[in-house]
Amino acid sequence: MTVATPQAVVIGASAGALDALSAILPALPADFRFPVMVVVHIPPDKQSVLAELLQAKCKIQVCEAADKQPLQGGMVYFAPPDYHLLIEENGLLSLSSDEPVLFSRPSIDVLFESAADVYEDGLIGIVLTGANSDGANGLATIAANGGVAIVQDPSSAHNSIMPEAALKAVPAALIMGAKQIAEYLGKVNMT
Repeated sequence: MTVATPQAVVIGASAGALDALSAILPALPADFRFPVMVVVHIPPDKQSVLAELLQAKCKIQVCEAADKQPLQGGMVYFAPPDYHLLIEENGLLSLSSDEPVLFSRPSIDVLFESAADVYEDGLIGIVLTGANSDGANGLATIAANGGVAIVQDPSSAHNSIMPEAALKAVPAALIMGAKQIAEYLGKVNMT
């Protein structure tokens, strides 16, 4: 399963996210060509320090997404707490305070579905560790649009519920450990 012309990467994670993301994002090369949008479930009353923590380890830029921010290759954009992160047709990020989806705002499904509409078969969607089924429907949308669906191996995930739900929704998804996902993204970057 390969993307015709890779254009963007979306990642969703929940419980255990920092470990999984720490194995993937710092491994991306300094010349990584694609924007990476990430949703991690964070309680709405907490400030996220993920972007800061990972920026210290990464070769590419990591930031918390801002409303109407233009997407750039070689950047990682984290959804801020209590906002859905979406991608608009014109390549801008959009933040929304619409109702939570599966008790989550930000919602992985919301990001994945909006990205699938924009990038179609040029999207790589990745579901990592987590304790609910958010991301499963969005990953199915990515796969239905011809994008690549990747799921963290449930046996290597801190919490297997989210990867297992994603695999139920997309049985043909590629199953990889976090390090394999990083290697895969590095290879796609060279195509």
